[in-house]
Amino acid sequence: MDTLLAPIEQPKGLIMKLVYYFTRKQFGKVLMPLKVHSARLPTAFGMFYGKVSQLDKKLQLSKEMVMLIREQVARINICLFCMDIGRAAAIQASMNVAKFDALDKYSTSPLFNEAERAMLDYVTELTTHKKADTAAFARMAQHFTEREICEIVYIVASEHLYNITNIGLNIHSDMLCDISKKGK
Repeated sequence: MDTLLAPIEQPKGLIMKLVYYFTRKQFGKVLMPLKVHSARLPTAFGMFYGKVSQLDKKLQLSKEMVMLIREQVARINICLFCMDIGRAAAIQASMNVAKFDALDKYSTSPLFNEAERAMLDYVTELTTHKKADTAAFARMAQHFTEREICEIVYIVASEHLYNITNIGLNIHSDMLCDISKKGK
């Protein structure tokens, strides 16, 4: 599928040229959100997205928990780029990919503990209905501190930023992973 705006293959400006170079070095290609979205905006916008990404390093939740939340939100929102890069990051982080693949069955999968199920129920309700479900919140609050709950809400909100950017411009998977084979 084509993006709604044509990708910019040759960016203007030194900073964006450097971003393209380092992205190509890291991923073997320039990622589509950079070519379609970031290349058209002032550098500060790209820096904002980068800052959101850097904030994940300040979270107290485990990296696996953060990645599971982000993947669940992307999966519900059907952001194929985010699902793809999330899976690639999970593989790179040596995360239990079977658990990642079982997200659609988290409520019954033995791979998830009660705290994770409660958190994913809350994340699913918040993402699907765009409101906090008090019963799901109460179950989640039995397992997480107030800071961790705020981090969970932040992760959901920031993942929506990424998802809506990609969905709004028809940006799909960059095929970093073959997400069509997930769970097989």
